[in-house]
Amino acid sequence: VQLQAYGGGLVQSGGSLRLSCAASGGTFSFVVVGWFRQAPGKEREFVAAIRRRDERTFYGSSVKGRFTISRDNAKNTVYLEMNSLEPEDTAVYYCAVGRTSDSGAYYYRRDAYAYWGQGTQVTVSS
Repeated sequence: VQLQAYGGGLVQSGGSLRLSCAASGGTFSFVVVGWFRQAPGKEREFVAAIRRRDERTFYGSSVKGRFTISRDNAKNTVYLEMNSLEPEDTAVYYCAVGRTSDSGAYYYRRDAYAYWGQGTQVTVSS
């Protein structure tokens, strides 16, 4: 499966963006889909995930209450709605897919995901 993340851009502090993660190259089968981000000089960190079997969503502590992950089965797409953006949210955002049973349990770990998109840049100006 190929993943393409898009929708990033430049936005002012307090603004909103919606990122999309589109899958192609076969059936979009997954156990969990996650979003991670990486700022310059920092580790890639967990942002949000959605788990297929129970539709539960999970969020990193720094984005909880501001970001929402959702999916559209018909479009093979997962979204990340980002509101109340802050300069600290500036990063390259990556979507990823995990297909093992462990992926669903360890959704917050990078090694739970086997497939990664190329990333989309989000820049929040103060």
